Amino acid sequence: MYNTDTEEKKCHSSRLVPFSCYRCKLPDYFTSVPLHWHSEFEMSIMQEGCMEYICGDVKYLACEEDIVIVAPNILHAMYPHSGAVQRYDTVVFSPDMLGASDNDRSAAECIRPIADGFCSIHITPAHTYYNELRITAENIISCAVGNTARLDMLMKSELLRLFWLLENSGDIDCKTHSEVNRSEVIRPALEYIAENYSENITIEQLAGTVHLSKSYFMNRFRQAAGVSAVEYITQFRIRAACSALAESTKTVSEISFECGFRNLSNFNRQFRRLMGCTPNEYRKKV
Repeated sequence: MYNTDTEEKKCHSSRLVPFSCYRCKLPDYFTSVPLHWHSEFEMSIMQEGCMEYICGDVKYLACEEDIVIVAPNILHAMYPHSGAVQRYDTVVFSPDMLGASDNDRSAAECIRPIADGFCSIHITPAHTYYNELRITAENIISCAVGNTARLDMLMKSELLRLFWLLENSGDIDCKTHSEVNRSEVIRPALEYIAENYSENITIEQLAGTVHLSKSYFMNRFRQAAGVSAVEYITQFRIRAACSALAESTKTVSEISFECGFRNLSNFNRQFRRLMGCTPNEYRKKV
């Protein structure tokens, strides 16, 4: 059972509208998307640039025109491949959009196993059914952008068609998350960071949460997250600071302290390194 306290705090879906759509552009608001997870599927179409994806134990480069689908509850991260702009469209949707909570045989034998059948799927223009998959994915994005009850009906049918095509082409196998996703070992450490980022956190404490030696933990964390544990903590704190700058009237000093920085100059330095501007400049921009 996953600890929902450390699930990504953003609410992507509700019972009435079980999806969200995002037109994303890096580095406008942040330079990367650090390791996180949520209970919904995620489908992205790369429109410009390249992103380095980390999904469970799988790592790959997704470039313009590629489609990436991430299963629910999978640890995943995205990092820019170069200094160029990365632009992509994303729909995050509940498994209920596929009828996962239904009780008919298609739900029992096909739909529900899909969520446990893969970590992520990377679709490139070389895929045999790429044209069909791309049209279907674009239709899903358009329905999500339109955001009406009638378009929800079309979106459900297009999502089912997308996964039907993927299953028929053999892109979804019968492995479970536990069999393909060894990076799960660091999830307790991520939960600890999310709960305690405002406090001092040591590598020894994080290693203790997963019952590993300090050196082995550091290696496993970097393999799973793509960055060191220290860098991940810094990125997590800066993302929290970005939210506070955009959503509150607290001073930069107050936000710095609440996000775990005990030295204002270090906070300003780390913020500029990751965001390319000062905290005050960021606040004005957003």
